[in-house]
Amino acid sequence: MMMKTKSWQILIHVAGCIVFLSLPIILWPGQGGLGDFFSESRSAREFTNDILILLFFYLNFYLLIPRLYFPKKYIYFILAITLCFFIVAFLPGILFPFRETVRQHHPGQEGSRFLFTIGHNLIYFLAVVFFSLMVKMNSRWKQAEKERLKAELSYFKAQINPHFLFNTLNTIYSLAIQKADNTPEAIVKLSGMMRYVISDASNDFVPLEKEINYISDYIELQRIRFGETVRIDFYPCDLTSGPQIAPLILIPFIENAFKFGVNPEKDSFIGININLSGQELHMKVFNNKVNEILRTESTGGLGISNARHRLDLLYPEKYRLLIDDKENEYTVDLYIILP
Repeated sequence: MMMKTKSWQILIHVAGCIVFLSLPIILWPGQGGLGDFFSESRSAREFTNDILILLFFYLNFYLLIPRLYFPKKYIYFILAITLCFFIVAFLPGILFPFRETVRQHHPGQEGSRFLFTIGHNLIYFLAVVFFSLMVKMNSRWKQAEKERLKAELSYFKAQINPHFLFNTLNTIYSLAIQKADNTPEAIVKLSGMMRYVISDASNDFVPLEKEINYISDYIELQRIRFGETVRIDFYPCDLTSGPQIAPLILIPFIENAFKFGVNPEKDSFIGININLSGQELHMKVFNNKVNEILRTESTGGLGISNARHRLDLLYPEKYRLLIDDKENEYTVDLYIILP
């Protein structure tokens, strides 16, 4: 995805440069072809001036601003752009000198031409300086914002519920003591989950199939842990391939259902449905509310508020989160438009 974005940006820059350099030729009032355009000294000077302006824009954008302006070396920055200005203003005239007859030459003409050249190029040049500066500052701000969001997301992803891990290990330990047949299966599922958290969850996006497999392993371990005390209905969408999704974006709502919807002494029910329609993912999580919750899981985990914050960062204006909090029931409907 990053490579595609970079290729697209390069393509836009190349297209913009071609259009910028083509306009003087397209708008040239002469009747001849390209040969006549470049043989006319005025046209050649203006075209060379455009090339130099374009080169200065990228020099300023990629070198002068990062190396001189941002480190606050303002004197060197002003000297550098002043030198560039004189090159842009006078080099085209040196390469393609004015062709005039003796009659056309008057005393003081050189001074007038000098002032005309300065004035003609100054506003244009300063506009390019400020434009490249604004674009670079905006790019730097976006990069800083991107780094901030990345740090926040890393923080949120690091808040995996440790209580689930401890309780699952205790369950596996109990199964091993009892020499239960499903002990190896529980170990395999837990190792797969940990591998996903350590490896795949470090990526910005993962295949939806992997995220659902992680949820499936989580639910199966909860089935092993709670046994017959909790009824769990889980209906995932059937995927062999599909869109990408941010890792660990769905699990907080499922963790929340087990956190507040399980009581071994009461009838506990948890229902989870995950559907994919086109690019829209819909997950519905339902659980009965119980008066007492498992103390060991009453804290920790991403939490609904953190999950909502992460959705805001990753899917701005591309998700809907509907929570129906009733006296005895709790329902979450999450809709995400996946890329």
